[in-house]
Amino acid sequence: MYSNLDELVTEQRNSETTYIDRVPTIKMLRMINCEDRKVAGAVARVLEPLAKAVDQISERLQNGGRMVYCGAGTSGRLGILDAAECPPTYGVDPDLVIGIIAGGAPAVFRTQEGAEDSETLCVEDLKKVHFNSKDTLVGIAASGRTPYVIGGMKYALSLGALTVSISCNPNSEMSRLAEISIAPVVGPEAVTGSTRMKAGTAQKMILNMLSTGVMIRLGKVYENLMIDLKANNEKLMERARRIVMEATSADYETACSVLAENRYNVRLSILRQLTGVDDRTAEKLIEKNRGNLSAAISAVKR
Repeated sequence: MYSNLDELVTEQRNSETTYIDRVPTIKMLRMINCEDRKVAGAVARVLEPLAKAVDQISERLQNGGRMVYCGAGTSGRLGILDAAECPPTYGVDPDLVIGIIAGGAPAVFRTQEGAEDSETLCVEDLKKVHFNSKDTLVGIAASGRTPYVIGGMKYALSLGALTVSISCNPNSEMSRLAEISIAPVVGPEAVTGSTRMKAGTAQKMILNMLSTGVMIRLGKVYENLMIDLKANNEKLMERARRIVMEATSADYETACSVLAENRYNVRLSILRQLTGVDDRTAEKLIEKNRGNLSAAISAVKR
C-alpha cells in the first residue's frame, strides 16, 4: 500500500511548501495561493478530452440518457454539488444529472469510513437510480483508484454505457477503464495528500465546464444567457427580466409584460419578442429546432 501511494503524484511531498508550518501566516497563504494558480494551467491541458466528453454526453442526453456522477469524499460531494445546481440554472429535470456518493446522503456531511473501499456499493447505488446503457457515468476520484468508483465504472461498461473518468493522476486504473479520461496533473498538494485542495479545485473546474458545456449543447443557453432558468422566486424572476432585456433590447416594462404573457418562459419570450410570431408558432419552432433558440430565430428570419 505504501509503495502504491508513493507512485501517486497527488501523494508526493511538495518541495515548495516544506516549511509551511514555520512561516508567517501571510507567507503561508501565499504558498497556498501560488500552488492554486497552477490548477488552471493543468486543466487547460485536458480540454480536448473534456470537449469530447461534452459532445458525447450531450448526444446521449438528447436521446434519453442521463449523466451520473459518482465519487467518494470530496470528489463525491463535488459531483453532488454540480448535479444539484443544474435544475435551477438550466431548468432541467432533477433526474437528468444525478450525483451519488460512497456512503449515501450521510456522507455529504460526514465521512462514512470504509464505504469507498467497496466496489459493490456503487453498483447497488447505480441500480437504485436505474442506470442503463443510454446513460453516462462520470467517475470522480483524485487518486484514480477508488474502489467504489472503479466498481461503478466496471458495471457501467458491462451495460454499454459511456464512461468518463476525472482524476488527478495519469495512467490510473480509472483512466484505463474509462472511454474518455480527463486527468489534469496539478502536482503535489501544499499539504501532502490533502486532495481537497488543488485536486478538488481542478475537479470543480472540470465539472463546471462539463455540465455547462453539455447544457449549452442542449440549447439551454442563448448567446451567453441562461434561457431555461425556473423563475420560482423574486430573485430569479428579476434575473429572467434582465435576460429578456439583454437578449432583445426591450425596456423593463416590456420585458415584464412579455414574460407574464408567456408564463415566465424566457426562451419563448425572447423568440416572440425578436420575431413577432405567435405563441403556437414559437412553440413549434422551438420543438423543430430541438430547443436551439439561435436556430429557431434564424428559421424565422430566412
